[in-house]
Amino acid sequence: MINAAVLGACGRMGSLIVENITCSTDIQLVAAFDIGNIGKDAGEFAHVGNLGIQISDVKDLETVLKKTQADVLIDFTAAGATVVNAPVAARCGVNLIIGTTGITSEQRAVIDEAIRKNQVRAVISPNYSVGVNVFFKIIREAAKYLADYDIEIIEAHHNQKKDAPSGTALRAADVINEALGGKEYVYGREGIAPRGKEIGIHAVRGGDITGDHTVLFVGNSERVEIHHMAHSRQIFAKGAVRAAEWICGQKPGIYSMDDVLGL
Repeated sequence: MINAAVLGACGRMGSLIVENITCSTDIQLVAAFDIGNIGKDAGEFAHVGNLGIQISDVKDLETVLKKTQADVLIDFTAAGATVVNAPVAARCGVNLIIGTTGITSEQRAVIDEAIRKNQVRAVISPNYSVGVNVFFKIIREAAKYLADYDIEIIEAHHNQKKDAPSGTALRAADVINEALGGKEYVYGREGIAPRGKEIGIHAVRGGDITGDHTVLFVGNSERVEIHHMAHSRQIFAKGAVRAAEWICGQKPGIYSMDDVLGL
């Protein structure tokens, strides 16, 4: 049985992850952390009844991880928190599932170094949906055949999302650029903005949109649109738990959802 801990366990994603852990026969919740609701039962926020796991203060992360003998820590919080907490977990020998977006290259370097130095395992991905990772594979192939088309990426999320563009949109741009090379990114357009060979990336924020991503390959007289729509955050939570179950059997290192899914 895999012992899992969850950061941000009272939040929208954290509580869904807790719920999905309780549905698995291969993984169990041994610790839950947040910055509030300290001492309350984690099951209360996941709507799964009393689990006997109290919310611990994230300040006590190291102590609780060691006490509970956690095997893996799942983190879907904020970049500023992840860059602090991931190295703490790595020093404790705890494997990591990181779904936090908005992480800068400098923050990512700190996280990667902690993982390698402490010889733990980690899956780091902007999106844990099976469908989105298939979407990445499809747009990579499409780019090879539509290399001379104009490429635009449009993403839409709920009005509470803090970072823009989304990590998924940025990953989509990277996937295309890996296939084609030489593409700059332009974030929105304003004023006089003649189009070159760039990838345009646009962010929409409104209401309760879970997550929509569209890649447009636009040529003369035609266009190809590849679209993924998330109907529920459950797809991300399920993917995160799947990754947590998978990672503990791997060699130390940093993995992606491609590795988890065998894509």
